[in-house]
Amino acid sequence: MTITTLKPDTAAQAAEAVRWALSAEEPLEVLGSGSRRGLGRPVQAGHALDLSGLSGVIAYEPEELVLTALAGTPMDLIRPMLAERGQHLAFEPPESPEGGGTLGGLIACGLAGPRRISAGSARDHALGIAGVSGRGELYKGGGKVVKNVTGYDLPKLMAGSFGTLTALTEITVKVLPAPEDTATLLLFGLDDPGAVGMLDRALRSPYDVSGAAHLPAGVAARSGVATVAGAGGAVTLVRVEGFGPSVTARVALLREELLADAVLGRDESLAVWREVRDGAWFGAPVSGPLPNPPPPAAGEGAVPDTRLAPSPASAGEGWGGGNHLWKLSVPPASGPGVLATIQRTLAVEAFFDWGGGLIWLTAPPDSAATIRAAVGANGHATMVRAPDAVRAVTEVFQPLPDPLMALTRRVKASFDPKGILNPGRMHAGV
Repeated sequence: MTITTLKPDTAAQAAEAVRWALSAEEPLEVLGSGSRRGLGRPVQAGHALDLSGLSGVIAYEPEELVLTALAGTPMDLIRPMLAERGQHLAFEPPESPEGGGTLGGLIACGLAGPRRISAGSARDHALGIAGVSGRGELYKGGGKVVKNVTGYDLPKLMAGSFGTLTALTEITVKVLPAPEDTATLLLFGLDDPGAVGMLDRALRSPYDVSGAAHLPAGVAARSGVATVAGAGGAVTLVRVEGFGPSVTARVALLREELLADAVLGRDESLAVWREVRDGAWFGAPVSGPLPNPPPPAAGEGAVPDTRLAPSPASAGEGWGGGNHLWKLSVPPASGPGVLATIQRTLAVEAFFDWGGGLIWLTAPPDSAATIRAAVGANGHATMVRAPDAVRAVTEVFQPLPDPLMALTRRVKASFDPKGILNPGRMHAGV
């Protein structure tokens, strides 16, 4: 399929592109590197707004713990820049399965990793945004300090909106000092309820736990960390981070309290929590990024160019294994029961993060009804990876009650009345 691609180099050109689409009533697929196209429903649009040309760090103030960058700035540029100054994005965002990814995509998808239980989510670290609404209007929201909201907190609204409200052009995020040291306590052989009980005990302790996960035996055996893979059964993980002497003291006390079987040092801890963060044990990526477009001719700016790109109807069909990947968010104490209910009727594999409140799950096709019935009204289930043909006909995100869906439609209409930006990415018809 031939996709008409608009690739602006400036925010003004991005606004021009949206106004062109608005006047022609042509929907746009909004993307950066394209590495997150497998999240959400496939966008049915004949045109793409490629924001990867809006790249570069505008301001980085390590002393103020603030970074401002254009939305298309690659995370592969931002991560080492922060690391050089001993800082990081504290919400521990997962890396794209295909590699790469941009700051705009990260915030638009609202991604966060294991440290969310202590540091919060992406929306908690988004301080300011600039972008183009579906009305073709350039606007800004938030600022460059934490306490800067006097009206609607637009940065938080845009985090997790998947490009359906605004084509982001600039983002300001809070950064924090990276831990000097990290260690992980291991508990071997616990069943799911026992493990979640121990994780709850660890999180309630005064030892400032920043990661709490449980790997059933089959998952633990596939870890790239030898101590975890060689445990011969289930492994429960409790992470402690901070200054070196503090980590040593807290680990010693927590090990005695939990009767932990082993402790991983810094390097092995970093490795196993990368696996937890990315769900690394559960299959290959769904789809790849768009190929690099040819450079525009001088003066073209946002003028459409035509190139071959993966079809929204076919991208991801080659994902291996046949099973679909889900993330279930539930009250931590309910996690083992929810999983047990699903396992009574489906052949699934899973592991727990967030102290039992997040379940990564691989399940056979046509499992959505069973999974959502088990989750019930006290949580939500999100399909993370599946072929586009499946995601096009399945509720990828938790179905909303009628009042919330009505509110969602009103918010969409206020930012994008003609449905130009990523129509249907989150919910059909929105």
